[in-house]
Amino acid sequence: MVNPAGAPPPPGPRWVPGAGSQGCPWATVLLDSRVVNGQDAAPYSWPWQVSGQGYERDGTFRHTCGGTLIAPDWVMTAAHCISSSLTYEVVLGEYDMGAREGSEQRIPVAPADIFVHPKWRSSCVACGNDIALLKLQRLAVLNTQVQVGQLPPAGTVLPDGYPCYLSGWGRLATGGPLPERLQQALLPVVSYERCTQPDWWGTLAIRRTMICAGGAEKAGCNGDSGGPLNCQAADGHWEVHGIASFVSGLGCNAPKKPTVFTRVSAFEDWIAEGANGPGCWGAGLPGCRSARVLEC
Repeated sequence: MVNPAGAPPPPGPRWVPGAGSQGCPWATVLLDSRVVNGQDAAPYSWPWQVSGQGYERDGTFRHTCGGTLIAPDWVMTAAHCISSSLTYEVVLGEYDMGAREGSEQRIPVAPADIFVHPKWRSSCVACGNDIALLKLQRLAVLNTQVQVGQLPPAGTVLPDGYPCYLSGWGRLATGGPLPERLQQALLPVVSYERCTQPDWWGTLAIRRTMICAGGAEKAGCNGDSGGPLNCQAADGHWEVHGIASFVSGLGCNAPKKPTVFTRVSAFEDWIAEGANGPGCWGAGLPGCRSARVLEC
C-alpha cells in the first residue's frame, strides 16, 4: 500500500472502555474477499471487524463476508452477502485465521434474524440499498479485542480526498494468496461529483447513498464484501462510514473506477429501527422509530 508522504499508516483505533455506537449497470462486480495491496493491520486494531462465515457441505464454517459489530447483539453487513442457502455464524475478536488465539467469539445467527433492506435488488447492485442487519443469538462480550463500532451522524457526507481505511481478510495483490491475518488499505474518499463524471463511474452506477473510495492512484481496490470503511473523525475517534459493495468489472485498480460502498449515514433511521427490535420495521409499535428509507 502506498502511504501519503511515505508515512506509515496509523495502527488503527485505540480501544476506549465503554465506547459504543452513539453516535444496474453492466460494469459492476460484487466484491469478493480481497483487500488488494493491503498490509497487515495491527492485531485487534479494528475491534468491530467481523468475519461472517457460512456453513459448507464439508461440515465447516468458512469466511464469506466482512461485517461490523454495531451493538453487542447486532452486525451490519452487505445485503449481497446473504444467501438463503447458507447457515451463518459470525466470528468476533478474529485476527489470524490460521491460529487459535483465544480471543475469538463464535456466535450463531438464526435465519429468521437476518434482515435485508427491503429495497435491495440483487439484479441491480448499482441501485443501492446494499445493507443487511444480523441479530446475534447472544450478546458479544466486549473487551480489548471486541468493541462496538461507532456510526457517523445521520446524513454525514465526507469530502473529496478524506482518508479512510478498508479492513478485511484479503489478497496482498491481484491473483495472489489470501493472507490469514487481517489486512488494511488506505482508500481516500472520491466525491460524488467526481465519481459520477462520465469518464469515472457516471450517474448510472452511483447514487448519493453510496461512497466512492480509492482508485488506481491508490493502493486499495477490492475489499471484503460487507466490511467496514473506517474513517477518523476530527476529535480522533473512528467511525464506520461505509459497507463494501462493488467494484468495476474491468478489474482491480481500473482507472477512475474506485471501490463503491453503501453510505451508512444514509440508512441510520433504518438501522436504528431494526436495532429497536425486529418487529419495528413497518409495525408502528410503541418505542419504535419510523424509518425514512431512501429511494434508489
